[in-house]
Amino acid sequence: MELDRVIHGDCLDEFAKIDDNTFDMTFADPPFNLNKAYSEYKDAKGETEYYHWCQDWIYEMIRVTMPTGSIFLHNIPKWLTQFTCYMEDYAWFRHWISWDAPSGPMGNSLQPAHYGILYYTKESDTKAHELRMPHKRCRDSKSCNLLLKDYGGKKDTIHPFGPLISDVWTDIHRCKHDRYKDNHPCQLPIHLMERLVLLCTEEGGSVLDCFAGTGTSLIAAKRLGRKYLGIEQSQEYVDIAENKLEFEKTPSRLDNIWVSCYLKRIHTAREEDIYDKKSKTFRDEWKALYEDWPNTGDKRKKLNTATLKLKPKYQKLVSELCKPRKKESNGATKKNVSVDNGGECL
Repeated sequence: MELDRVIHGDCLDEFAKIDDNTFDMTFADPPFNLNKAYSEYKDAKGETEYYHWCQDWIYEMIRVTMPTGSIFLHNIPKWLTQFTCYMEDYAWFRHWISWDAPSGPMGNSLQPAHYGILYYTKESDTKAHELRMPHKRCRDSKSCNLLLKDYGGKKDTIHPFGPLISDVWTDIHRCKHDRYKDNHPCQLPIHLMERLVLLCTEEGGSVLDCFAGTGTSLIAAKRLGRKYLGIEQSQEYVDIAENKLEFEKTPSRLDNIWVSCYLKRIHTAREEDIYDKKSKTFRDEWKALYEDWPNTGDKRKKLNTATLKLKPKYQKLVSELCKPRKKESNGATKKNVSVDNGGECL
């Protein structure tokens, strides 16, 4: 079927036109039944009606995912706990990814502070890639660049880029700045979607988003060299997504290494692109991205992480990818001329 496009339509109607076992990755960020103001959808079903509706498209998501593929479902814990009971009959549970994203107080309750992303696969032995994120540091890199975590006197043995990524994500924040957001009530950060794509797909693979909204997941797929298909029932959101996809030209790749970038630095990278476990050495392709990579016999110890800097041509590309977007009059976004803190929401 034709990919790299956004379909205007109801996801259940469009699923009926898609063959079994078509996509490497399927993703859904549906309305949460919280009475949000979508342009062409009433987000206020009865609870039983909502759950049965979700069962219908979840089944279709799994059906069109390849046997070696991955399924991701983003929602609030109330619904995810019920979805797992249904999905266990059709797919294999891998992780509940907890995204640390505080919301407003609800009163007479604990303050909600995370969303969940269910991660399932069609087969039990489907492999995922190990990912790394950069060490958390002082934000003012010019004056300090100090590590924020106390490694107990073992700073000379830590990984020079950063730790392996777990299933609790505290380094990705919600879209908060209205001037960079589209006219959509629930927009996800681009680097959240890029991390999921890097986790489970390869270059040239395919990604389906059946609630595409204004196209964040599709842009992530395009940036990372994957094919994509979006389904969205709002023509307004389809128009915004298509405008942004047309504008997106820069691949998120440093030579032959696909990465996700945020705040003018590499935000997510695959372990296999960084380190060769068989030879126990850092890969030459990774070291070539940096100026003055330390020459040490151990290859892991005594790497001064504060001095590792990307070469100018790679830093320029990373900065370009991290430019924030500003809204145009039609609700779509365009790149800002200046580069600030990179608080982009696509």
